[in-house]
Amino acid sequence: MSPDKTRKPDLLLWEETIFKDRDLFELDHLPEHFLHRESQMNSLKFCIRPALQGGRPVNALCLGPPGTGKTTAIFKLFEEIESHSSRIVPVHINCQMDSTRYSVFYQIYKKLFQHAPPSSGISFKRLFEKVAQESADREMVIVVALDDINYLFHEKEVDHVLYSLLRAHETCPGARMAVIGIMSELSLNYVLDPRVVSVFQPEEISFPPYSRAEIKDILGRRVQMGFYPGVMAEEVLQEVVDCTERYGDLRVGIDLLKRSGLSAEKRASRSISSADVAGSCDRSRLIHLTYALKSLKEDERLVLRLAAEKKSWRAGELFARFHEQCGAGYTRFHEILNKLDSIRLINADFSGEGERGRSRVISVRYDPEELISRLGEDA
Repeated sequence: MSPDKTRKPDLLLWEETIFKDRDLFELDHLPEHFLHRESQMNSLKFCIRPALQGGRPVNALCLGPPGTGKTTAIFKLFEEIESHSSRIVPVHINCQMDSTRYSVFYQIYKKLFQHAPPSSGISFKRLFEKVAQESADREMVIVVALDDINYLFHEKEVDHVLYSLLRAHETCPGARMAVIGIMSELSLNYVLDPRVVSVFQPEEISFPPYSRAEIKDILGRRVQMGFYPGVMAEEVLQEVVDCTERYGDLRVGIDLLKRSGLSAEKRASRSISSADVAGSCDRSRLIHLTYALKSLKEDERLVLRLAAEKKSWRAGELFARFHEQCGAGYTRFHEILNKLDSIRLINADFSGEGERGRSRVISVRYDPEELISRLGEDA
């Protein structure tokens, strides 16, 4: 018999790929079909609806563990708003990057005016007035999504941000602004300023973890659309689902599909094996930790690294080590502890008695060796 010249070789050629659409495996990809979040999307649309009739929207708070679709829901909502209404201006703020009142309003200004404020510098008061007046003059409603709102908790910055947004109409009649908070928790465990509570009063929208069947449906669709046929067998997909379900974060599964595919290509294989998945799961499982570490400044990374050196620390002992290494004062140390606690990298609980009363006990929330290793990788 003559050899079948049409049959593809078992190994990938150097210019070939198993990826049909790589973008589908990026964590910031916005899916065309947003599956298994219909009730949450309906709740968000209900909150926005009054603005379509010229009223003030209902504030909202999206709550749920990481990787449960909160940010994607907001992007899908904002996409729909921008295609159907010019009266509502949606602004998404990443509070990991913009964690002060000034930087939040800076981003709102950029969205409204399509350019940054004057480079010579502009006071917050002037920035606020320009934004509020534009809202009033154009009879528009500004809907601000504060993603990872817990990054505003340290130094009570969240109170300043919410107060400025939700009481703008008091200093600038006609200005209308609403807030959608997004938080990777099951409830709001921060005590807001009473003056903020009276105007915020959000509708809480819960984003529970995806069920196993939902995880398989979502990841299966990505496999179908993102890889060529035959690249991932059903039993290998089940192993990806196993890993994703174990850590309760859909982003783990999406990242795992990408890493497994790259692992297969490295072997020049036309299909993804169980070994590709097993070898990639360990790196994908802490994807949310990787994102949190990227937001830290050098002195914040130092405190976290020191905290990981022991099972637990008294705050005074940890400060002494921190001060010895960088010379910073206790005020800055206190700010860092509050930030690391608010973004769930450490526990900083009051317990026991210190020399001057109650003492804080500091411990890291992740495996110390894993944390130190990842801090070293990102340095």
